[in-house]
Amino acid sequence: MAGAGSAPVPSGGAPSGPSVPPRPLDPIDRSIMRLLQADGRASIRSVAEQVHVSRANAYARINRLIDDGVIRGFTARVNHERAGQGASAYITLKIVQNSWRTVREKLRELPGAAHIALVSGDFDVLLLVHTPDNRTLRELVLTRLQAIPEVLSTRTLLVFEETDLLDPGPSGGPALTED
Repeated sequence: MAGAGSAPVPSGGAPSGPSVPPRPLDPIDRSIMRLLQADGRASIRSVAEQVHVSRANAYARINRLIDDGVIRGFTARVNHERAGQGASAYITLKIVQNSWRTVREKLRELPGAAHIALVSGDFDVLLLVHTPDNRTLRELVLTRLQAIPEVLSTRTLLVFEETDLLDPGPSGGPALTED
């Protein structure tokens, strides 16, 4: 799919222009999305065969999902430990009211920031970070995060083990890249 020739989608994840209600997805669209989540490099032919449609139909559906902003892009799932990012943590933040946009931009600049979410509950922001080690994680929290004026408090939750629900497992799952 990497060579599907699709235009990049704006960073918001949806097509630019007037707000258009999303088109309903049928079971074939959902199957295509599951296949591409498991292997974003799957060929059109392979996807078509697995969802039992023609290649032209699969191609059109994938392009429509991209154009509609349902599929925002194709990425690699990284084993952070093998990539030298052996310490992971979820960090909760309480922030000054109405400072979300400012805080979000500052969090985007943090090395190792992987996911940022504005949430409800006892804290305001949930941040996932990956760092080389605990010392680097400590510095990120104590030096970088707590220096942001809009951050009132933080709480760090170390990740001991992760399970990637999109990972096909140790067998590698079915090969989706044949052409």
